Amino acid sequence: MVLTLAGRPLHELLDRQTAKLARRLVRGFAEQLPVYRRLPEEELDGDITAITEHNLRLISRAFRERRPPARADLAPLRESAARRAQEGVPLEALLAAYHLGARMVCERLFARAGPDDLGDVLEAGRIVLLYMEAATAAVCSAYLEERESLLSQEQHAMHATVAALLAGDRAALAGVRLPPRYLVLAVAAGRHPDEDGPGAPVAGRRKLHRLRTALQRYAAEPVLPALDPTGGLVLVPVQGAEPEPGELAEVAGKAAGVPVWLAAECAPPQRVPAAARLVEEVLEVVRVFEQPPGGYRLADVLLEYQLTRSSQATALLAGLLDPLLDNPDLLRTLTAYLDTGLDRRRTAELLHVHPNTVDYRLRRVVVLTGLDPMDPAHLQRIGAALAARRLTRRP
Repeated sequence: MVLTLAGRPLHELLDRQTAKLARRLVRGFAEQLPVYRRLPEEELDGDITAITEHNLRLISRAFRERRPPARADLAPLRESAARRAQEGVPLEALLAAYHLGARMVCERLFARAGPDDLGDVLEAGRIVLLYMEAATAAVCSAYLEERESLLSQEQHAMHATVAALLAGDRAALAGVRLPPRYLVLAVAAGRHPDEDGPGAPVAGRRKLHRLRTALQRYAAEPVLPALDPTGGLVLVPVQGAEPEPGELAEVAGKAAGVPVWLAAECAPPQRVPAAARLVEEVLEVVRVFEQPPGGYRLADVLLEYQLTRSSQATALLAGLLDPLLDNPDLLRTLTAYLDTGLDRRRTAELLHVHPNTVDYRLRRVVVLTGLDPMDPAHLQRIGAALAARRLTRRP
């Protein structure tokens, strides 16, 4: 049975005004949807009007055949959605246009409906809903497929840029617009509690996403990450003043929900490979010497960094405290004494002993090693010896 309105077939009423109604709908899109208002007139009068007319013809056929459109009929909608994705039109704006268009069509067609038309109007409304269900499904799937393809291409290009910068491959960077400097970060991220559950891979990716998003706030251009859930390298484009590493670590750690250690060095693009090697070494020093989460530069760990350079002196320094190995309490007390800034009372509290016990043990250290922590000259050697032991992982 043909759907009618005031005795006239509903699909004929729509067919008769398709071109005029399409232009009216496009004007409505431009008036009510800010994204469409910013589109060029040529596009509104061309692609947008053409796909709107196609939608109206599909609705007319749906009224005539009393069924939603077939998949093949929706191909132009999918192609149009893919173009909108390429242009950067948000999906929500695209769907808003479809729903606005459906509402305007219904208002236009049913404005003069009378009581005798109620049954056909209700059936027509049901068909419009079925049409919108099919249309929005086609639009969403095509839009998201195109966006995923574009993102994949962007990510591939981003990874290629990171690889070329880290390798110093100038030929691969030809034609790539680079900032004047990068803040090169070596990052270590703690393990999130969710990474211990069955959804560990997803939790790891979510943690990385939050970390990258936090770092992105400090750059006008996309940051270039080379990360896995434990950490890695990030290149942050710098245009003006470079952000403070300590602030970056704090913000990134809060966003990721885990402790974050990072080492930072600013460098022009051609110096990125050397800067990357340096920050990785600095971060390794920070982790070996069990520094707290935060942001570090080479200047923060100069002594420890120097001790990590391979030489015969490192083993000799570590061996200065070997006489204490038979009495672990002495080595533990000496370490705590230096860690607390030569504060015997805090050392005693930390070790849960009396301050006199600390004094006694320190005197024993002098007897066994010949190194007196009260002597400034000896103190430097003791600090270096303790650092060397940590580096060589001696007991």
